[in-house]
Amino acid sequence: MAMIDVHVPAQQEGTRAAVGRWLKAVGEAVAEHEPLLELETDKVAVEVAAPATGILAERCAEEGADVEPGALLARIAVEGEPPPPLRGTSPGGGGNDLTSPSGGGGGEADGGGPADWSDLRLSPAVRRALGAHRLDPRAIHPSGRDGRLKLADVEGAAAAAPPPPLRGTSPGGGGMSLSFPSGGGGGEADGRGLAARTQLIPHTPMRRRIAERMAHSVATAPHVTAVFEADFTAIAAHRARHRAAFEARGVPLTYTAYFVAAAARAMQAQPQVNAHWGEDALTLHADINVGVGTALGESGLVVPVVHRAQTLSLEGIAARLADTTARARTAKLTPADVADGTFTISNHGVSGSLFASPIILMPPQVAILGVGKLEKRAVVRTVDGSDALLIRPMAYVSLTIDHRALDGAATNAWLTALVAAIEGWDAATP
Repeated sequence: MAMIDVHVPAQQEGTRAAVGRWLKAVGEAVAEHEPLLELETDKVAVEVAAPATGILAERCAEEGADVEPGALLARIAVEGEPPPPLRGTSPGGGGNDLTSPSGGGGGEADGGGPADWSDLRLSPAVRRALGAHRLDPRAIHPSGRDGRLKLADVEGAAAAAPPPPLRGTSPGGGGMSLSFPSGGGGGEADGRGLAARTQLIPHTPMRRRIAERMAHSVATAPHVTAVFEADFTAIAAHRARHRAAFEARGVPLTYTAYFVAAAARAMQAQPQVNAHWGEDALTLHADINVGVGTALGESGLVVPVVHRAQTLSLEGIAARLADTTARARTAKLTPADVADGTFTISNHGVSGSLFASPIILMPPQVAILGVGKLEKRAVVRTVDGSDALLIRPMAYVSLTIDHRALDGAATNAWLTALVAAIEGWDAATP
């Protein structure tokens, strides 16, 4: 019998990832190229496929565990022979995989419950949530694969559970009386009343990676933000003229496509904005690879990249955005889809904000564009030599820079070129 090791891909985006979800159980047959598990980073969730056909003999990393490129994830027994018994399980028993911490059955020390949880397949995040909410896993209906209890199952059970009665109330009484300590301000002295109405939401691996990278960015790069406003009259007219034709070809024409195209044009005037910071040099990139922040609800966000945007037409950019956004929201992005970004756009206005500052950089990139909510405003324009008050579609655009790499003059010059591209868009151009 031969054993084949499964490792974290060396080319994964970022330096670390976390095991998100196992898709196969130990002892289960797997086919070559069939997904074994999911890995999560701050940018993308990817599936790791089996390198050969055989039986999953061992899972070497728990759900929620941090892993680095090259780390051992699993072992597959090939040639159809059964896998050897796992460490800590009896040959004839119904033991499970490596989901229980060594030396214990998930007791109070690791945030779990009583020792008899040891026969259950519980991820570390689920164990912590069970301990925090003081719930019995056997009383919760599992919705995961192969009857696994998921974190959502625990949180749902916690939300549905009635709070414990407050001190001073009778179990069958219809009223409630609260007695406050003398000199108190209106709550139980030991805080148990408040604790009964709080909820613990463990961080997802993606959220933890985002937090680490954002904190690192702010700690190392001095952020400075410049703000301009842009008149979207020309782009609104272009979109109204061409939107139906684009959609007839299966391409939704969003404002974000214009932002990417306008940013690529602005790079022609100020190429140093399309750069990576290094301790010894600033690396200017010939290709303009624009990442676009895509929200995933409570899970966080990912940043799929429109590669070589300077070579694409507006329709090409719009088609690329539609494809990557759809795959981002269905967890179908690949590491290549989020790799090699040289510049990023945060279209935060889609959620209603007029302005956000600072929008945190994605090192080693040196700049990030923020676009606020597009709304009609009263503006003063010169018409036939006289001032006139007009209603125009306006939005604030900001450029947050790494001040180690860029100064105010270059920042403002880039924003000037961006606004010129937006306001000078030719409505007749496809």
